[in-house]
Amino acid sequence: MVTFRPSLDADALARHVSRQLQNVIPAEDHDEAGLRPSAAEALTRTYDSFKNIRKKYYQEDGNVLFHHLNTDHWAAFLYLLSNTVHRSGRDEALAARIFALNKALHGIDAFYGITLPQTFLFVHPVGTVLGNARYSDFFAVYQNCGVGATEGGYPVFGTGTVLYAKSAVLGPCAIGNNVVFAANSFCLDTDVPDDRVFLGAFPGHRIKPNELPTPERVFGW
Repeated sequence: MVTFRPSLDADALARHVSRQLQNVIPAEDHDEAGLRPSAAEALTRTYDSFKNIRKKYYQEDGNVLFHHLNTDHWAAFLYLLSNTVHRSGRDEALAARIFALNKALHGIDAFYGITLPQTFLFVHPVGTVLGNARYSDFFAVYQNCGVGATEGGYPVFGTGTVLYAKSAVLGPCAIGNNVVFAANSFCLDTDVPDDRVFLGAFPGHRIKPNELPTPERVFGW
């Protein structure tokens, strides 16, 4: 039976986030108690994501792990917490503060209003900006990546997208399932079919077959 082993329970996480917020993004009307319901829900969402990541630091001996001192874990949790607060409609200012805290601590711009899928993976995502695209399960992103819009709109990602370091996807790109964007690649207003690797920079890019499913390539399956 798979069990969840978080380093802190929901109440302790709420206290920890509260202290970080008041040190980095202070507010006179800060209410620690208001964090607790969202912290509990965000912790459940963290488990729902991490149970599908079968890598070191995420699973061990049949246990799903979450540690608040693992910065990749913490960046994911803070996104989920800010998004949970936003979805609840409880306190938009609190969602904005948690988003700003995540940006200050980890250098990731994952706005609380975007909708990441149930299963996603941040891999040392310093300098990464995730815009309001449509994301699907098994989405993985590394450092210095960008997802954003042109005048035509935002990308739509299929299941199993990987953005390696310094890759970017901009505009109304229809991205198929099991697509990898190689390091330093740049996709602009370009559709990519299923099972492909996108290399290079538009318009001199290349697209070649991708024979390894994303869950095996990145998520440890």
